Amino acid sequence: MSSLALSRLSSFTNSATTYVVLAATNKLTAKPAVPLPDDHSHDDHISLPDSFRPMTSSSLGKTLLAGNLKVTNSFSKSVQMRHSHTDIKIPDFSEYRASYSENPSQHSRDVADDKKTFSYISTFGVGLATAYGAKAIVRDIVANVAPSADVLALAKIEVKLSEIPEGKNLTVKWRSKPLFIRHRTQAEIERERAVDLTTLRDPQTDDVRVQKPEYLVLLGICTHLGCVPLANQGDFNGYFCPCHGSHYDASGRIRKGPAPLNLEIPPYTITDDDLLIVG
Repeated sequence: MSSLALSRLSSFTNSATTYVVLAATNKLTAKPAVPLPDDHSHDDHISLPDSFRPMTSSSLGKTLLAGNLKVTNSFSKSVQMRHSHTDIKIPDFSEYRASYSENPSQHSRDVADDKKTFSYISTFGVGLATAYGAKAIVRDIVANVAPSADVLALAKIEVKLSEIPEGKNLTVKWRSKPLFIRHRTQAEIERERAVDLTTLRDPQTDDVRVQKPEYLVLLGICTHLGCVPLANQGDFNGYFCPCHGSHYDASGRIRKGPAPLNLEIPPYTITDDDLLIVG
């Protein structure tokens, strides 16, 4: 019910506004009455005024209301009517226009090459700046994700093999893991080479597991449950894991016990001056 009342009130106020505007306009545009002669005879001619106002857009525009007219369509609010602003000065943008587009009468096809050149240069510049920024971002991300200097220092280890006595085993720490370095005797080398591969659980020849026959490099982690075996122990005078009884020979191959695989061989190189580099 309230919406219907508001709708009727809005229609009434709009009608009142239109009536007030039309009345004010008619009052300003009204012309004085032209006295006509008495109509005694149809033969007489009606006299017209000597001058008349031409009804053009310019003359009609001068009849509009001047100033700011306020029309009240409610008891508390008023609406201000504004006319067309013909006195506004349009700014000159010629300083901001390109030299090839200053002439408004020139066809766009005549300056197409200049426009394309500017577009190509702009595109190339934006692409170059984007590529440079992407390179800087990727470089920062890689630098943050990459391992630190201390981690890289522990990634490799160097051991002088000539300092290890023959028949002895050296244990060092590499990447938080025990690393076994064994200087084997000639008897151990010949014994491991003579092993029948059919008797091995994880068959591997001794030549495959060493780069130099006299030096054996292994990770000291049992392949059963990750325990650390003991060097120069066990039934095969190699390595022995006391936790669950796994026996390895002097080539690090599993010979007895629950371990399924041979001891792991890390990546390493031996230089000409017997320098071991692991990692």
